[in-house]
Amino acid sequence: MENNNYENNNQRNRMPEEPNNRGDKRNGNNGHNNGNNGGSNQRPGGGLWTVLFIGSIIAFFIFMMIRTMMPQDLNVIEYSEFVRMIDAGEVSEVVIGADRITIVPAEKEGSGVSNPFFPQSVKYLYTGKVEEDDTLTARLLEKDIKVSGEIPDNSGEVWYFLLTTVLPIGLMVVLTIVLFRKMTKGGGMGGFMNVGKNNAKVYVQKETGITFKDVAGEDEAIESLQEVVDFLHNPDRYVKIGARLPKGALLVGPPGTGKTLLAKAVAGEAKVPFFSLTGSDFVELYVGVGASRVRDLFQEAEKNAPCIIFIDEIDAIGRSRDSKYGGGNEEREQTLNQLLAEMDGFDGKKGIIILAATNRPEILDKALLRPGRFDRRIIVEKPDLKGRVEILKVHAKDVLMDETVDLDEIALATSGAVGSDLANMINEAAINAVKEKREFVSQKDLFNAVEIVLVGKEKKDRILSEQERKIVSYHEVGHALVSALQKNSEPVQKITIVPRTMGALGYVMHVPEEEKYLNSEAELKDMLVGLLAGRAAEELVFDSVTTGASNDIEKATSIARSMVTQYGMSKKFGLIGLETVESRYLDGRVVMNCADETAAAVDEEVMKILKESYDEAMNLLKDNREIMDKLAEYLIQKETITGKEFMEIYCKEKGIPVPEPKTETMKKDRAKNAEEEKESADGEAEDREEKEVSDATEADADNKTSDADDTNEATESTQSTGDDDSDDSDSEGPVLTGKDADFASELKNRLYK
Repeated sequence: MENNNYENNNQRNRMPEEPNNRGDKRNGNNGHNNGNNGGSNQRPGGGLWTVLFIGSIIAFFIFMMIRTMMPQDLNVIEYSEFVRMIDAGEVSEVVIGADRITIVPAEKEGSGVSNPFFPQSVKYLYTGKVEEDDTLTARLLEKDIKVSGEIPDNSGEVWYFLLTTVLPIGLMVVLTIVLFRKMTKGGGMGGFMNVGKNNAKVYVQKETGITFKDVAGEDEAIESLQEVVDFLHNPDRYVKIGARLPKGALLVGPPGTGKTLLAKAVAGEAKVPFFSLTGSDFVELYVGVGASRVRDLFQEAEKNAPCIIFIDEIDAIGRSRDSKYGGGNEEREQTLNQLLAEMDGFDGKKGIIILAATNRPEILDKALLRPGRFDRRIIVEKPDLKGRVEILKVHAKDVLMDETVDLDEIALATSGAVGSDLANMINEAAINAVKEKREFVSQKDLFNAVEIVLVGKEKKDRILSEQERKIVSYHEVGHALVSALQKNSEPVQKITIVPRTMGALGYVMHVPEEEKYLNSEAELKDMLVGLLAGRAAEELVFDSVTTGASNDIEKATSIARSMVTQYGMSKKFGLIGLETVESRYLDGRVVMNCADETAAAVDEEVMKILKESYDEAMNLLKDNREIMDKLAEYLIQKETITGKEFMEIYCKEKGIPVPEPKTETMKKDRAKNAEEEKESADGEAEDREEKEVSDATEADADNKTSDADDTNEATESTQSTGDDDSDDSDSEGPVLTGKDADFASELKNRLYK
């Protein structure tokens, strides 16, 4: 049982974020990619044949070694037996060798008739040399035994030497060469010779396919990065006034807010080489490899300047050298020192910009964060209401949706969500629409997707007993009823007792009516009362309690402790900070910075606040017991009811009219504003047309007036000239009047023009 308030409980389970395409094969990777595509031209199955060939050679070598170590013949007799056989006449021939004597026994009579087709093989006996060859030869000749000497054949020794000495050494050399080539072929992380080379991927604008238009909800971060990109495109405008190119920008924010997406957008907008790698790429087994890779990275960057270097999760190598944050790792410190030296050493005029992303800025080394290395710290916070609407629009632009979809309501219901959460919700809604065999996504699909991300899917195989269903029903109705009775609580959107995969047996979904950035003390206290109302309902109805309120108690304790230690809302302690948040962008872990006695007093104050809230919840439920019973009975029958159904039953029992939800009022206001804007735009268009017509009419009238004025002026000028001529010549000329004067004036004006 869980009272899920998305806005006020930011420590919630999140669906895993989609992978960021780090393993994508890109056609534009050049030599700086250090052989990422190495081995792609190998023939399929070639590696298998190589392994089989090498294995057969090793097996043959082992067989020869075993054969060499085993005795070649087991027919060895003692020398005394050999002497006895000579005296007994049982030897027909003897071959004296360098280190042994080969004995051919004499055939016994009656051993059988020999078969010419299947001759019997001769059995040889061997013994070692004891006597001198002359003494043995004399003894054998005395017994009329055939004696011969063994002529040594050195060819066998040569093959023996080749098989036992040369072949193993050659095989080891070949295997070493093959393994060495395998290690050096890939380069980068896999290459032994290239172990100190940087393995950053180099992207160009076409490869990312992402621009600032694809990023929404982070206008301030986009503006800061746009200035950097504009500096790369138009450096003269900034250099003229004396501005310098920022050496680095650190993107800081919670997971899922779009830090890596912003970096990809920079790559798409900059149109310059973009080196992308993670902090873990600098960490290797061998000492000094990280520092070597940093040096090589900046050397490549200087060759390709202007360019951008993006290091994701820089806290892997930028961790503070202070022992408090795990300092003392020699390899990481060498890598960090080299990074500090390179960032402080290269000239900013070359156009090298370093972008880095992290969600743990508090553990980064202070020397890394100072201006001159990272000149800008760009905060990528969780989006507000407007930002969430824009993010939903970006992710919904390729999704077919019907006319019931209102992204503003979804944005209100997902207060505290980040971009990855919203993208996941849109995708879940589309999947749900396909599952229900519909061609368009509806508003119901979106709200179901919000629930899936928030509390998981419905667990249909979990069947509760009647008693458990009743307990869960009263528990959730207790939450919802207290919310309706309080002034500062958020309205109920949905109540359900259907179990979910994330462990909740039921929950109440609240949707805020408007975006809030501050919470008053009264709102926090009402929140505590609402959280503890489920346990109060159980105790009031069943006179016992269950384990279902564990999550509610955890949330209430966290809020009450923050009121005492961080917000200064305790009369006993006043305005004093007793806790410090260390991991603000991850789990929000806090550390007490007070004495043990003070910590014990804090616990007592927290228990006091929770006790007061629990008593208030109990009193509210006692005063409205009949309404709670009817709501619980209705919920047991329906299993899931909407906030509208809940308010109808509540208002009917209270005898008051059902208030119109503020969201509906906001929706009507938005529609009204849209109509007014449309009418205003149409009116402005009509005014512009009328103004253009009147301006054209006035222009025609002005032209006619100016023509008439020019004609009158020409007439007066003509008359004046005529008077002057008459005065000069002392004779009267013809004077033009009427139409003749007008014609003459017009003719003169045309000639003049």
